[in-house]
Amino acid sequence: MAGTAQQEGTGPVDARGPDHGTGSRPHGGPADPAERGSGEGAELLDELRAAIGKYVVLPSDEALTAVTLWVAATHIQTVLQHAPRLAVVGPTKGCGKSRVLDVLHETVHQPIMTVNMSTAVLCRVIGKNPRTILVDEADAIFSKAGDNEELRGLLNAGHQRNRPAWRISGPEHKPTPYPTFAMAALASIGDLPDTITDRAVVLRMQKRKPGEKVTPFRSRYATPELNAVRDKLAVWLGPRHGTAGRMAPTMPVEDRAADTWEPLVIIADLAGGHWPARACAAFAAMTRFEAAQDEQTNLKTRLLRDIHRVFEAHGNPEALSALDLVTALLQDPDAPWAEHGANRLNAYHLGRMLRDFDIRPANYRFDKGRQAKGYARNRFLDSWARHCPDLTETAPAPAHNATPARLAQSKPPVAPAGQPPIGPPGGPAGPKHAR
Repeated sequence: MAGTAQQEGTGPVDARGPDHGTGSRPHGGPADPAERGSGEGAELLDELRAAIGKYVVLPSDEALTAVTLWVAATHIQTVLQHAPRLAVVGPTKGCGKSRVLDVLHETVHQPIMTVNMSTAVLCRVIGKNPRTILVDEADAIFSKAGDNEELRGLLNAGHQRNRPAWRISGPEHKPTPYPTFAMAALASIGDLPDTITDRAVVLRMQKRKPGEKVTPFRSRYATPELNAVRDKLAVWLGPRHGTAGRMAPTMPVEDRAADTWEPLVIIADLAGGHWPARACAAFAAMTRFEAAQDEQTNLKTRLLRDIHRVFEAHGNPEALSALDLVTALLQDPDAPWAEHGANRLNAYHLGRMLRDFDIRPANYRFDKGRQAKGYARNRFLDSWARHCPDLTETAPAPAHNATPARLAQSKPPVAPAGQPPIGPPGGPAGPKHAR
């Protein structure tokens, strides 16, 4: 479970930082506890955190802390330099993604809820006092590689201040800059484009376990309760905009991860109490988890690209045996496959990695009557299009001189004992898997 993975391996985190007790300030916040906010801020964030956790089960305690701080940060957007995205992703429906957006809608600053939004609308709803964009069903917007590139570009640009979108407007066709800076939450089945998640606090949702209970979300009583917390949050943060705008927390990482988490750390420092420690623990656990996810994703993408290269080297046959495919992958001295796992990549590891792309081996008959587990080339086309768009192509005519992996065409294949017949790949229905 994603939430468990985020918690495991984190280890004890000294949220006060390595210089605690030496006179330095945690996160770069005010040195005087009185400057960092009275107990009012910490109590208010506690109340918000409890209200969010009442209606949704998030993947970890750190994730609940991050969402709480993200909601509070929407109320100081006008003084922030970066507008972190909140990516609410899950592997299937029923993981609570839409419910998270329901709760956010009642607690964030001036929300706009949508399941689809044109770039023209997005350019016009964001102003100098930016609203908070909530996008449900985002997987439908970015369903294929290359879909809605203009909208994706606007969402990416809006992560940082002073990245306007220029449009021609008015009867005089005057070039006009439109602000893009605004915090946004996007819910999706499956991962969002990596350029969006790279700018996001990522919640990897899972279905609730049988013992995990939440209060049913009913607008007639949930909305007033959440709105009351939202209004108190806005009142508390209102006079602190100037202080927040001057804060420059010292972040333990650099570049985009620091830009994304800085607003959350600012909120925690403003609140004081135990919240700076909580923010640091959430930051450490969730960024470490996402770094591991990125490493696995990059490795699997490398595998898809290398398999594409192997098929090309063999003349793009209709299928390759698992043994031939693994052997070819291991022959590349610059690839990581010779050091993969305890020994090196084998057919079992290959199957496990390709399973995430819904690519599975089947029994095929190759030349000289040799029958073996193998992979049909047309099974990779969709994954190549989604994860390696520069390799996107239509299935070419099979090479007739490819050896040794060309499928035998002379007679129908014979099924192994006790199994139904195995159909030849490339037929009307594609490769037939052995049942």
